Amino acid sequence: MFFGYWDLLLIPAFLVTLYAQQKVNSTYKRYSQVPSKRGFTGADVARFILNQNGLHDVPIEVTGGHLSDHYDPRSRVVRLSQDVYYGSSLASLGVAAHEVGHAVQHDTGYLPLYVRNTVIPVTQFGSTAAIPLFILGIVVSSETLIGLGIMLFSAIVFFQMVTLPVEFNASSRALATLGGEGFLDAEELKGTSKVLQAAALTYVAAALMSVMELLRLLLMSGILGGSDD
Repeated sequence: MFFGYWDLLLIPAFLVTLYAQQKVNSTYKRYSQVPSKRGFTGADVARFILNQNGLHDVPIEVTGGHLSDHYDPRSRVVRLSQDVYYGSSLASLGVAAHEVGHAVQHDTGYLPLYVRNTVIPVTQFGSTAAIPLFILGIVVSSETLIGLGIMLFSAIVFFQMVTLPVEFNASSRALATLGGEGFLDAEELKGTSKVLQAAALTYVAAALMSVMELLRLLLMSGILGGSDD
């Protein structure tokens, strides 16, 4: 019952995920070794963009890990990995500007970000409860539990889909600022753009994986295409 043709749906999504991860790692590694001509660090760029947008009270902190950079909307803090914070490479500037872009989105009430942040509690619960509830529903033949599991997983899919415009917009803001304010010239922007495009691919892969998993659950439940009972 738990293994069937529907499992084949995950194979292409899994392959895309592997490719996206390899792509972001290799692209980041390549352009983290290309210094920007003007020598600004990721911290310099981040502070400039924040101040330019009136976000003088938003701090920038150094965080551990590799590619662990993020904006925390709850604490209103931009956290940059050491390589990005202190680095002056094309990759460092792109990542720093991208993460600050989320802070600007937050401040300006960018709708997709607001929607994403609103559904986070549901997705956090769904990420741990959706599949167990679904499987339990299958085992005990409970349409209620099956439906609840699918509903919770649908929230995860929604979260992944609404994340896409949030990430694309942050990258667009980053490139516009880095070029418009003269941090990078046109040739340098090409390299930084490749880094941000590779990062965006990981979000596309995550969205594809969640959509395929939801379709798999619908097929297993018999909601789509009947069941194997």
